[in-house]
Amino acid sequence: MSINKKEFDVIIWGASGFTGRLVAEYLFQNYNKDELNWAIAGRDIKKLNKVKDQYLDQNISVIIADSFDEVSLLKMTERTKVICTTVGPYAKYGSQLVKSCVKSKTHYCDLAGEAQWIRKMIDIYHETATENQIKIVNSCGFDSVPSDLGVYYIHKNISKKNLSIKMRVTGAKGTYSGGTYASMQNIIKEAYKDREVRKSLTNPYGLNPKGQQDGLDKRDLRSVKYDKEIKSWISPFLMAGINTRIVRRSNALSNFSYGKKFQYDEAVMTGKGLKGRLNGIILAIPLMFLAAKPGSFINKIFNIISPKPGQGPNKNERENGYFSFRFFVFDQEGNESIFKVTGDKDPGYGSTSKMLAESAVCLAKDKLDDKYGVLTPSYAMGNNILNRLISKAGLTFNKIK
Repeated sequence: MSINKKEFDVIIWGASGFTGRLVAEYLFQNYNKDELNWAIAGRDIKKLNKVKDQYLDQNISVIIADSFDEVSLLKMTERTKVICTTVGPYAKYGSQLVKSCVKSKTHYCDLAGEAQWIRKMIDIYHETATENQIKIVNSCGFDSVPSDLGVYYIHKNISKKNLSIKMRVTGAKGTYSGGTYASMQNIIKEAYKDREVRKSLTNPYGLNPKGQQDGLDKRDLRSVKYDKEIKSWISPFLMAGINTRIVRRSNALSNFSYGKKFQYDEAVMTGKGLKGRLNGIILAIPLMFLAAKPGSFINKIFNIISPKPGQGPNKNERENGYFSFRFFVFDQEGNESIFKVTGDKDPGYGSTSKMLAESAVCLAKDKLDDKYGVLTPSYAMGNNILNRLISKAGLTFNKIK
């Protein structure tokens, strides 16, 4: 079936989960049926009807399928132009869905921050997705839209190639849900079990096409250090492991439009002097606990105190959250520019649900360039998603120096 003749524009897969419900709420509040024909889907009819009764409208269609039932997934994906999925860990629940989307010629977007799984999807499905002229777009939330579109925006405003860009988190207020923690734990388990997964996760260019997995960038920051160029202490950033690789894949997919000597890294900016160093150390401590060996004492303690899947910040916490990134940009002549990207809600949920929802609408409704395969947000959707993020999703992109 032609993608333009499908019944729905978008189906939200996992709408009874915490983030899936937020995406559904956003679409219900911002798009009427004449603008967007969409449905919610999952495996539990009672939970989906509860979401529909409490947050949506009786006219919203409900579809039942199962992550491990290929026939039910294919029946679902054949009905829609776009599948928008929040069901993670994606390495556990996402592979059959991607397979179904490729087979039924359906566009796809997710919130995956699991680099090892994205690598697997690239290896298995990129060529077929390209032949079938569909877009499989990973990492359409806090990881990695602000980073990926931030760098894209910088290159729209600076025509030079081979820039060195340092993204520094300068402020954020928010929390994580049980689903996010489960995904992190799944990554760690796979890394401990599989040497190839470890290699993929530690390679700075691990998501680049084969034969293009080298460059000037080193491994992500793993300790607190003083950054002489920006005159501040910096600490490791939890999302750097996926964000940096998505940005580098965008560069590679675009035939190195940023340049083959383009450099990019991410960290949290913690300030100057002793206070800045102490702040960096304090921020780094939870990352050590998160990375603890599965089954270890520290890991068991963290499992007890962390939220469970389906849990997350309440509405007030989401509404009062925010994030602020600064991009310190250096060209080869040593000239410096500074850009800023901000979000107006809790980054992991308030902002993420809007970013993912607009990505799905963009894939379904906008006239996009003929770029297909397993893609990144900026390469797949370019100016269209940038404009949606600014006009609808509460993100700002500015040059401040």
